[in-house]
Amino acid sequence: MDLRLRGRVAVVTGGSEGIGKGIAHRFLQEGAKTAICARRDDVLQKAAEELRESTSGDLLAVSADVTKPETLSNFINRVVEDFGRIDVLVNNAGRSATSAFDDLTDDAWYADLDLKLMGAVRCARLVIPQMKLNGGGRIINITHPGGKQPGAGSYPTSVSRAAGIAMTKALSKELMPHNILVNTVCLTSIKSAQGERAWKAEGSRGTLEDYWIERAQEHPLGRLGEPSDAGALVAFLASEWASFITGTAINLDGGLSNVV
Repeated sequence: MDLRLRGRVAVVTGGSEGIGKGIAHRFLQEGAKTAICARRDDVLQKAAEELRESTSGDLLAVSADVTKPETLSNFINRVVEDFGRIDVLVNNAGRSATSAFDDLTDDAWYADLDLKLMGAVRCARLVIPQMKLNGGGRIINITHPGGKQPGAGSYPTSVSRAAGIAMTKALSKELMPHNILVNTVCLTSIKSAQGERAWKAEGSRGTLEDYWIERAQEHPLGRLGEPSDAGALVAFLASEWASFITGTAINLDGGLSNVV
């Protein structure tokens, strides 16, 4: 299926590894001009080199931290300067953080909300004026099924992700008159850079692939998702084929969660 994204401009935060990198890869494959940001410039530029080699796509990589407004503003300004417009925003920057309620300090709560909720708010605030000038656009927030079905000890991630889901619905209604569609992908059980770091931290004697296989044994489908699975869904939501979809929260979890 031709997603008709050629020439569109997509922005992906947290695009240097794992899921974000997989999403950027799919946009580049579809012919979209793509801009990625991440905090660590060395990791970001390495990812950019790999993405250019594998897709020959038009890619911009600028280091930025979504918790630091000045770096984020610089990133978005560079995108507009280099590509002339912004059609798609993917708010992907984030990390999993879970703990028992009694173990969490105020600082831990603030840090998680600043990264996952306020990071998305800051990005949306910067790109919405550009999308209005274009006559429309797409905002896709990456969240988690735990935002719909929080479990014990799932703080602060489940709470910040629930806020992200609520923001998605409210923003979708506000931006409908401007043809800006807003959706969220609630994903889990996807092979990610964070999962790879967990494997290294555990000091496992097996390979990373052994680690993925072990984790997959507990999954209903018997496998974990690939970053390309996230890329495929996000690219579809950014396309004209999804022009009647807004305000939705779509699970990408291989059927793991018990909520729709």
